[in-house]
Amino acid sequence: MRPPSPHAAEALTGLLLPFWQLVIGLFVLATVVVAGYRLVRRGPSRMGGAMVLVGCAVVCVAVLSYLVQTL
Repeated sequence: MRPPSPHAAEALTGLLLPFWQLVIGLFVLATVVVAGYRLVRRGPSRMGGAMVLVGCAVVCVAVLSYLVQTL
């Protein structure tokens, strides 16, 4: 029996890719909601530091993704 062709494997991955993106997106959304809820419970004194931390994280992810894309 022959092994499956690479084209068939790529087609299957292409069909599953949007599903996995949806699952990862839902986990990220749940994490953000839980973290936001906990941050709001702590009060305004922690909000400034948290916003700076989140802003720096977003900028770092954007820069890293740009660098990886250009390589």
